[in-house]
Amino acid sequence: MSLDKNQPIQEAALNSSAFGTRNGLAYGLMGFPLAFAALPLYVILPNHYARAFGVPLATLGVVLLGARLFDAFMDPAIGKLVDRLFTRSTSAVLAFGALAAVVLAAGFVLLFFPPALSPTALVAWASLMLMITYAGYSALTVAHQAWGALLGGSETQQSRIVAWREGLGLLGVVTASVLPALMGLPLTAAVFCAALALAWLGWQRAVRPAAGPAKELAFAHTAGHSTAQAAASVWLPWQQAQFRRLMTVFIVNGIASAVPATLVLFFIQDLLQAPPALEPLFLGSYFLCAALAIPLWLKAVKPLGLARSWLAGMALSTLVFIWAGQLGAGDVALFALVCALSGAALGADLALPGALLAGVIHAGQARHPALAAGGYFGWWNFATKLNLALAAGLALPLLSLFGYAPGVRDAGALQALAIAYCLLPCLLKMLAAVCLYVLVIRPAREESST
Repeated sequence: MSLDKNQPIQEAALNSSAFGTRNGLAYGLMGFPLAFAALPLYVILPNHYARAFGVPLATLGVVLLGARLFDAFMDPAIGKLVDRLFTRSTSAVLAFGALAAVVLAAGFVLLFFPPALSPTALVAWASLMLMITYAGYSALTVAHQAWGALLGGSETQQSRIVAWREGLGLLGVVTASVLPALMGLPLTAAVFCAALALAWLGWQRAVRPAAGPAKELAFAHTAGHSTAQAAASVWLPWQQAQFRRLMTVFIVNGIASAVPATLVLFFIQDLLQAPPALEPLFLGSYFLCAALAIPLWLKAVKPLGLARSWLAGMALSTLVFIWAGQLGAGDVALFALVCALSGAALGADLALPGALLAGVIHAGQARHPALAAGGYFGWWNFATKLNLALAAGLALPLLSLFGYAPGVRDAGALQALAIAYCLLPCLLKMLAAVCLYVLVIRPAREESST
């Protein structure tokens, strides 16, 4: 990797230096606007277009499925591009991040504030703006995540890096969950754009990856490497058994989390029949408890390890959603407790899988120098988007098929909503837990004993 001569902070791997508060804030601050954007895009947008513009749930499901699949299939290519930028300089990565931030901000504003259009044109507009917004979001996310992974460090150190990013991200989510209800979408969009600019400035001052494994990466522009070889290198992470096993768990667990995220506002408004003023309380407490739980999950890593700590988080989430399935109209206090406990379980999902992936990346690079962090995170984000696409593309049309629509209070329709929001995630979480034990925990135990 070529190094810039006049960098604000000297590039250094973290094997020999602690990732302290200053670097944690500088690097992790980008997690705030990225997560801030994620909640409106994945939680508020379906409900907003259904209620404000009258877009049918089945149509919304198709639009979201198509846009998110487009986004998902872009991520591996974005990962390769990010890897190439890291071989040039960290300043090239930062410039790419700035461009992605501009695209993200523009797409976000145009998506939530469309011009006056016919119903058909509105659906086309939403599809296009979603693709633009997702492109900026994905490019910025992959670059930022790869930066953190290339900082290196021990398992505990990588957990700390991920915790800064996800912890500040949760603060962004909490803010995004409160602002639309209290101050409206226009101010929410303005705060998002300002936060995005400040986060990029902070990222520019963060500690930079050293010229470690990445300096030996091979790409098409390197002498002796063909375009076909470069294209084939996109698939290199999948040649690593550890990565395949971890991705299987991540995908199953991710779908389990994406389904209730897509349906939560419908559940609150129609099944609980809660006042609109309580929506920020529910969403805010969910994400706030996730942020507060992250340090507790990190403490659990030392005695339990990353994988077993994640398994405990899955168990907690399953128990909470089984209980949520018993709630009915007016159970707002109990649902607030559900939000707090499921938020605590979310803390494990946010802090631990990324640290497990960092370990897989370093193990893979030790064997194959051509493996690069951006390629891994391209596929990682592909899986995240695939989960969200499947959640929206399947759950919303199925609910419509079973007679549910926003505002419908028919007993059968509400039962379908309860099953989709509570029971389906429980089944998927239990499957994810089994996969985690069989594919990750048991093989690691067997390897350590040999």
